[in-house]
Amino acid sequence: MASWLGGLGQSLGQVGGSLSSLTGQISSFTKDILLEGTEEVGDAATELHVSNSRLREIESINAAQKFENERLKKVCSDLEEKHEAAELQIKQISIEYRNQLQQKEVEISHLKARQNALQEQLQKVQSAAQSAQSGAAVLPPTTTSASYVPVVRHSSGFEGDDMDFGDIIWSQQEINRLSNDVSRLESEVDHWKQIALSSKVQGTNDAEQSEICKLQNIVKELKQKLSQEIDEHQHELSVLQDAHRQKLVEISRRHREELSEYEERIEELENQLQQGGVSADAMDDSKISEQKKNAQSLEGGKVEGLQVVKDLEDEIRKLNHELSSAKEENKVLLKEQELAKVEKIQITQEYENLKSDFSMLQNSVAKQDALLKEQEKKLQSKTSLPEDVVRLQQALLEAENEIARLSSLNQGLEKELTRAQHKNENILSVSTEDQNSELSQLREDLERKEHELNESIAERETLIAELEELDKQNQEATQHMITLKEQLSKQHTESDSIIKQLKFDIDFERKKVSELETEKMETIKELDSQKEKLSQCSYTLNDLHISKQQLQDNIKDLQEQLRKAQDCNLHNKKEIGELQQRLKEREEELSLSLGKLTEKSNQESNNTCQDLILKEREAEIAKLRNDISESKQLNQDLEKSLSDVRTENGKLVTAIEELKQELSDAISEKNKVYLEKDTVTEALKMEKRQIESELNQTEKRLLEQAHKYKQTIEELSNARSMDTTALQLEHERLVKLNQEKDFKIAELQRSIEQMEIDHQETKEMLTTSLGGQKQLTELIKEKEVFIEKFKNEALQVKQELEEYMKVSKKQDVLKQNLEEKDRSLAVMKEENNHLKEEIERLKDQQSRSMPVVEPKTLDIIIELESEVTQLKMIKSNLEEEIEVHKKTIEEQNQTTVQLQQSLQEQRKEIDESKFQCEQMNVTHERLSLEKDEEIKNLQKTIEQIKTQLHKERQIIQTDSSDLFQETKVQTLNGENGNEKHDLSKAEIERLVKGIKEREMEIKLLNEKNVSLSQQIDQLSKDEVGKLSRIIQEKDLEIQALNARVSSASYRQDVLCLQQQLQAYVVEREQVLAVLSEKTRENSQLKTEYRNIMDMVAAKEAALVRLQEENQKLSNRSENSSQDMSRETIQNLSRIIREKDIEIDALSQKCQTLLTVLQTSTMGTGSGSGGVNSNQFEKLLQERDKLKQQVKKMEEWKQQVITTVQNMQHESAHLQEELHKLQAQISVESDSNSKLQVDYNGLIQSYEENEKRLKSFSQELAQVQHSIGQLHNTKDLILSKLDLVSPPVAAASTVSQLSGIQGSAPEVLSDESKLLQKELEQLKQKLQEKDSTILTLQENNQRLSDSVATASEIERKNQEGTESEMRQIKEKHDILQKSLREKDILIKSKSDQLLSVSENLTNKENENELLKQAVTNLKERILVLEMDIRKLKEENEKIVARCREKETEFRALQETNMQFSMMLKEKEFESHSMKEKALAFEKLLKEKEQGKTGELNQLLNEVKSMQEKAVTFQQERDQVMVALKQKQMESSALQSEIQHLREKEQRLNQELERLRSHLLEMEDSYTREALAAEDREVKLRKKVLVLEEKLVSSSTAVENASHQASLQVESLQEQLNLVSKQRDETVLQLTISQDQVKQYALSLANLQMVLEQFQQEEKAMYSAELKKHQKQAAEWRKKAENLEEKVVSLQESLEEANAALDAASRLTEQLDVKEEQIEELKKEGEIRREMLEDVQNKLMNLMNSTEGKVDKLLMRNLFVGHFHTPKNKRPEVLRLMGSILGIKKEELDQLLSEDQRGVTRWVTGWLGGGAGSKSVPSTPLRPTHQNIFNSSFSELFVKFLETESCPSLPPPKLSVHDMKPLGAAGASKTSSTPSNSQMQDSAVSGTSRRPDTNPFLAPRSAAVPLITPASSSGHLLMKPISDALPTFTPLPVSPDASAGAVLKDLLKQ
Repeated sequence: MASWLGGLGQSLGQVGGSLSSLTGQISSFTKDILLEGTEEVGDAATELHVSNSRLREIESINAAQKFENERLKKVCSDLEEKHEAAELQIKQISIEYRNQLQQKEVEISHLKARQNALQEQLQKVQSAAQSAQSGAAVLPPTTTSASYVPVVRHSSGFEGDDMDFGDIIWSQQEINRLSNDVSRLESEVDHWKQIALSSKVQGTNDAEQSEICKLQNIVKELKQKLSQEIDEHQHELSVLQDAHRQKLVEISRRHREELSEYEERIEELENQLQQGGVSADAMDDSKISEQKKNAQSLEGGKVEGLQVVKDLEDEIRKLNHELSSAKEENKVLLKEQELAKVEKIQITQEYENLKSDFSMLQNSVAKQDALLKEQEKKLQSKTSLPEDVVRLQQALLEAENEIARLSSLNQGLEKELTRAQHKNENILSVSTEDQNSELSQLREDLERKEHELNESIAERETLIAELEELDKQNQEATQHMITLKEQLSKQHTESDSIIKQLKFDIDFERKKVSELETEKMETIKELDSQKEKLSQCSYTLNDLHISKQQLQDNIKDLQEQLRKAQDCNLHNKKEIGELQQRLKEREEELSLSLGKLTEKSNQESNNTCQDLILKEREAEIAKLRNDISESKQLNQDLEKSLSDVRTENGKLVTAIEELKQELSDAISEKNKVYLEKDTVTEALKMEKRQIESELNQTEKRLLEQAHKYKQTIEELSNARSMDTTALQLEHERLVKLNQEKDFKIAELQRSIEQMEIDHQETKEMLTTSLGGQKQLTELIKEKEVFIEKFKNEALQVKQELEEYMKVSKKQDVLKQNLEEKDRSLAVMKEENNHLKEEIERLKDQQSRSMPVVEPKTLDIIIELESEVTQLKMIKSNLEEEIEVHKKTIEEQNQTTVQLQQSLQEQRKEIDESKFQCEQMNVTHERLSLEKDEEIKNLQKTIEQIKTQLHKERQIIQTDSSDLFQETKVQTLNGENGNEKHDLSKAEIERLVKGIKEREMEIKLLNEKNVSLSQQIDQLSKDEVGKLSRIIQEKDLEIQALNARVSSASYRQDVLCLQQQLQAYVVEREQVLAVLSEKTRENSQLKTEYRNIMDMVAAKEAALVRLQEENQKLSNRSENSSQDMSRETIQNLSRIIREKDIEIDALSQKCQTLLTVLQTSTMGTGSGSGGVNSNQFEKLLQERDKLKQQVKKMEEWKQQVITTVQNMQHESAHLQEELHKLQAQISVESDSNSKLQVDYNGLIQSYEENEKRLKSFSQELAQVQHSIGQLHNTKDLILSKLDLVSPPVAAASTVSQLSGIQGSAPEVLSDESKLLQKELEQLKQKLQEKDSTILTLQENNQRLSDSVATASEIERKNQEGTESEMRQIKEKHDILQKSLREKDILIKSKSDQLLSVSENLTNKENENELLKQAVTNLKERILVLEMDIRKLKEENEKIVARCREKETEFRALQETNMQFSMMLKEKEFESHSMKEKALAFEKLLKEKEQGKTGELNQLLNEVKSMQEKAVTFQQERDQVMVALKQKQMESSALQSEIQHLREKEQRLNQELERLRSHLLEMEDSYTREALAAEDREVKLRKKVLVLEEKLVSSSTAVENASHQASLQVESLQEQLNLVSKQRDETVLQLTISQDQVKQYALSLANLQMVLEQFQQEEKAMYSAELKKHQKQAAEWRKKAENLEEKVVSLQESLEEANAALDAASRLTEQLDVKEEQIEELKKEGEIRREMLEDVQNKLMNLMNSTEGKVDKLLMRNLFVGHFHTPKNKRPEVLRLMGSILGIKKEELDQLLSEDQRGVTRWVTGWLGGGAGSKSVPSTPLRPTHQNIFNSSFSELFVKFLETESCPSLPPPKLSVHDMKPLGAAGASKTSSTPSNSQMQDSAVSGTSRRPDTNPFLAPRSAAVPLITPASSSGHLLMKPISDALPTFTPLPVSPDASAGAVLKDLLKQ
């Protein structure tokens, strides 16, 4: 009792959930029982219907899957094409990026070199500035006086020098820098010397000895390196010295020439003086003048010497200045270079070398002093001679040589210094690793080095002292020079004052040294800061390099990933293709195996071996299905991998674009070279095109968005008029739409921002490419800024990468959304118009009733308006951006027009090819459609006649399947062909129409099938016998045919054909291999050709540049010649005018002189007349001479004018020739361009031929495929002929019998399996078996009748069979004919193979020709390259010659001018001397005579005439010089013309050669084109022949199909049996329907009885309990008997399973079952009697115990009410009310009014009644706690069974009616035994009920709760848990109690 109460307490918590679903379960259960009745009765009909419906479903699924497969194939093909396109694009992009990378690397190297050069220049400028500052400080006052001399010296001495002034400045800066380095090195050497001395003094530690050993080893290595470097430096020095010597030799030669000229002039003057007989005074004067000149020249030399000395002093001061700075730098270096001990010994060696150099310098200084002393002595000894001047100049030259040598030494020292610095840096890098270990030692070293510093300072002081001594020596040398000057002349006072000033300056400088030292300290600090900055810059540079390397690595990784992805894609493609092929093969195998299976399942049910074959086939099918599933999974995986690869490609593309942006940013600042500019512009053009395409897309999207936004606005305006609820819904929807569109807008903005960035980058590229040269100077300053920018950009790039990753994911989602939006667009457009009208209406309404608007709508409107304004703002921004982009697009459109023209030409070709392909496709599709129709007709007819004709159907089906395969292949080939060309909309529509037509045909065929089935039904039974006779006769004929076919000769033919087929397959494979090789070669040739074209383009660009340079040079030469000619003409005209004026003046003077002479003669006496006449004669003679000279000058002037005119004519001719040459060059360039165009055309024709070849190869492959298919069909026909086996005469009848008998054991085997689960299923199956046995017996009887009738009909129909025999023979003949035709086809295919091989050979020849053409082109390119090189070299030579000629012209002009000036001076001097002599004589005479005035006048006039003559001579000299220049220019121009003519000849020769080559190429190409056309014609003819053959074969197939249809019509007679069986099944159906109606009536009766029972149960319950227990014990015994019977039944069932094949056992088992059924019927009758007794007793009990309630039941319900959850409590109350007899309406009122009132009333009414002790407790089991809903359903079923038993009439039941009786009996007997017995009975009786029946336990009942997972079937049929509230039963029989409870529940 306690355990039972505990179980009740646990279970009451679970009651509520089950009570709520009770009513629904009961109603559904009744429906299920009704349905079960129908299912049990009409099994055959329902199974037919179900199977038909399933077949239809499967067919529809199959069609859908086929459609899906086709769609997926198309998608795959599209994806493959896209993938290939993407791969090509990626390859192109990668190639472009590689080229760009190479260019950028070149640019980087250029920039690095430029940067190094700039840094060196900076250093030089800084050093120059320092030196300039020091120089300015040294020479403030004296430069003005002393600087004129060296300039004069340069002008006189270095006239022919090519050295520029900038070069001189640079050399001076170099000398200064080298001197600084020398001083610094000297200071370092002194310092290290001191350190070495101090270290020797201090002594070495043990630890230092090891270091010393190491250092010594290092020193040895360094010595070796030093020796090598010294050798190199010596070599360089020797080269420099040679160059300097050559310059000095030239200068000395010029000086000597000048000196010799001076000496010659002096000698001439002396001779003239001797001839003239001048007095001693004049000689003295001339000598004095000469001496003065010599003195002046010597003074100039002296000043030069002084200047050199001053320069040396300045250099020494600079050395001092830089010594101190170097020492302070040394201190800094000592701090930084703590491990510089290694270089001690090396630097000591360097110090020794410097010492030797210093000693050399001292020696040179001593030599200079000695030379100066010698010069002084020579000057003292020989003041009058010019040889001293020469010696002084030589001494100066030697001094300059020494200076040059010192500078070269300084350079060597500088290089050694740089090396030492490099070594120091290396040591520093090594030291950083060992710093931590050596810190303590370094601190000690620091202290030592401080001590050494002090010593170095002391050394510095000594060096300063030495320098002061050097200064003193220099001062002494200057003093010597001053004394020399005093001895030479009295004018040395000025030089003394200069020396005093110099001394003062030296003192001033010494004062300034201290100030400079302080400044140097500051500069050192600044240097430190600069060094730190430099180190930072170096670090940043390193970081930049590292980042660049990382970027390069990233690029490489990305490229590798790309390659891997491409490989994966290729691999995936291959795998997909293989899988598709496998799928096709498996599908074909499946179809074949399924056909065979169906045939063999119908045909071979007798033999066990055939069962095994069936099992194997099933296993194969399972394997195939597994393979198909695996292949589908693989396809899915491959698709996933494809999508992944695409995403990776997208990522890589984005990464590459980012890298491109970075690279373009980095490189745009460094673009200087024009070639690189061209590449950049090309890249920009490509990017602009991409931007244009993206812009177009964005514009389209924006337009779509604008439309959508308009629609949304209109919808929102509509929403105002709608209700608030509708408004809210629409508002939410619109908000969602707005959000989606906001996302889209954000994406578009991002894309536009990217576009803007790209646009800005392009603009920056262009601007930076123009302003790159200016920015070069600013690059050094901007480095640090760039580094920071790059770091920021790297971070931004990372962020952008992450954003792009997110965006790419979003884009995928948005693409799907876009597709959906596109669909909705059409609908939205339709709604748009309505919405516009409504908007207008709403506007009117708003204007009228604005204040009436609701607040909600107002808010919504405000929000929408704000959104609209935002959208308008965005739209306006976007429109502005679009306008900006449109401008760029308009600029680009001009370039696209040209491309479109070329595209149109290509499109024409593509259209032609498409037209051909479409024609082919149309023919293929026509054939495929016809064959599909035929195949479908055949398949439909064959499927109907499957069960009767197995062997004939094999032949027909295989033929049809082969044909279907052929058509499939053809359609597939067609599809492949279509896929290669883009599927247009028209083609898609055409395909849709074809599909619709096929669907219509399928419907027609279905209707035909229905009509055929009706015709078959109409055929009578007599025709079946005829058909069986015919079948037997046909079998005999087939055997005979097989015997014929299996003859040896036929098999040999078959073998021969198979061998031929194999040979053809091998040949085909070889041909395909050769074709693949040829295509590879073609691709290689194409790539080579493209490379060659690129080379040719580059060469042409170079040619164009050279031509431009030539034009520039020619223009320059023309301009220069024209300018020169103009200048000469102007000069000549000016000279002529001046001379005319002078001639007029002279004539006037002559007239005046004549008048004066006449007057003088008149005035003077006779004595003086002789003299005057003599003088006058002389004057007249001089006048005549002058006139003659004037005439000569005029003649010469005319000659000059004529020569000038000739020169002008020549220049005009030259210009004309130049123009002609330029025209010829342009013609040649035009011809070159024409050649290129022709070549491009030839290449296009070649590509077209290749395309045609590919199309022919495809056609060939199709032909070969059709051959293979024909062979396959032939083999299949042969195999089928072999397979045909002779059946026995009575095979049909036996098969039918065996089928009938075999179906029963199959059903029994199913039954045995189900019996282990349930008893009820067993009973159902038994009933079914009874019905099937009856039907089988009837069938057997009918068959026996039909056999009897058939034997009679056979005799009558022998004549008919003979005619059919003849038909079969005719079929055999037709088959043989078809075989022959196929042999002919095979022969034709072999001919085609031969033709294809010939085509292959032709293509090989074409390839060879193309290769030759390529080699010819390569040779031509090489020739062009050679010519270009020659032209370049010639240009360079011409430029060099021009420069040399210009320099020569200048030099010649200068020399000519100098010579003319010298000559004029000499002539002038000689004339002046002569005139002076004459004047002196005349003066003497005049003194004697006393008439001086007139002579003086005459002399003045003579002087003026002489001066004019001198000017005339000067002008003549100038004109001569100009003439010479013109002659030189004309010769140069003539040489250039000759050069150009030679070039012309060469180019003409090349042109002729190229023309001939082109003609040859054109001839060859025309021949090839003609040959290709001939081949095309042949191939087309062959294709036509093949098509005719195909048509003939199709006609043959049609004949065969026609014969097959005739056979089908003859075979339709056999379908009579099927129609009879169908009629019988229809009769059975009607019987079963009648039974169903009876069951429905019995159910209604049952429900009525149930209601009565529920009323009677309450009264009868308590009194009849004891009697019921006794009856229960009796029933248990009966149940045990039944269990034994069940065991026997199970045994018999096992025997039935074991002996399925044997029919005899079946009959015995059926007899046993019938006996058992009779026994069960008897038991059922007994139970009915018992039930009637119980009902009578229950009625009595109901009358006696009406209104009594069990306390325990009420208490349990009361407790259960509180244990149940609150939401389920009303259901418990209803149950209690139903037990108490309260009506449903009253209960509902009570519950609705107040649930608490009901509970109080119930509790008050129940009181506290304790349960009666008589109620037994059912103990809980742990195994049964989770098993629910068993007892309730079981009770209900048993109750129904007991109630339904009496209503049915017993004679009609037979097998069908035994199930409910058995069930009832089982329920009666199994109520009262113990738990163990109950378990046994449950196991043996039913598999659904392992638990006891607590509902029928005495005085207890259970309520169903939860549906368990283990149970299967209806909810009521599931088990109930024991842990549930049980009700106290009344003393009534168990049936009565259960019925009453159920009745109450059903009422509720």
